[in-house]
Amino acid sequence: MTTESVKRPDDQGEVPGLSALTREWLGAVGEDPDREGLVRTPHRVAKAWGFLTAGYGRTLEDAVGEGVFAAEGSEMVIVKDIEFYSMCEHHMLPFYGRAHVAYIPDGKILGLSKFARIVDLYSQRLQVQERITTQVADAVQDLLAPKGVAVMMEGVHLCMAMRGVQKQNSSTTTSAMRGLFKSDARTRAEFMSAVQGTLRGR
Repeated sequence: MTTESVKRPDDQGEVPGLSALTREWLGAVGEDPDREGLVRTPHRVAKAWGFLTAGYGRTLEDAVGEGVFAAEGSEMVIVKDIEFYSMCEHHMLPFYGRAHVAYIPDGKILGLSKFARIVDLYSQRLQVQERITTQVADAVQDLLAPKGVAVMMEGVHLCMAMRGVQKQNSSTTTSAMRGLFKSDARTRAEFMSAVQGTLRGR
């Protein structure tokens, strides 16, 4: 299924059809969807998933708007500790954490809040952490054509903590490097040093 075919939330913020499917789901797991505590649950779930998958209905242009500016300077810019929340495409369970994004300008800069919006754009979909990391790096590269882009994400995956191996203290770190961050060890080391102290458990 392509992103264009995904049903978007209606005027109430609900994903069409999801309320009825949730009612069936409740019955399938042995619950009574008509009991008092669950009567409104299908509607709540449909509305929640409208928010959790809002990235399907937005584009990079929507996220950035008029946030790209011409500017001088070529010093590294780092935006750290951007919170993200996403849903694992394999088990439809949450994973969450922090993203760190850096770039070296080459004539254009991006409004700082737009980095968080870009992370949200790709996180609010059924995802894997590896893909989000690459998508954010590619988005910044496409928008700014900078001298380099670096993205590091650290996430906690509930599909590992709640089920399967049940390792509650594990985390996953992914990175994507473009331009000077990939070709120049010193540039890469400067970025790694800047974000190292913010990584979980350090």
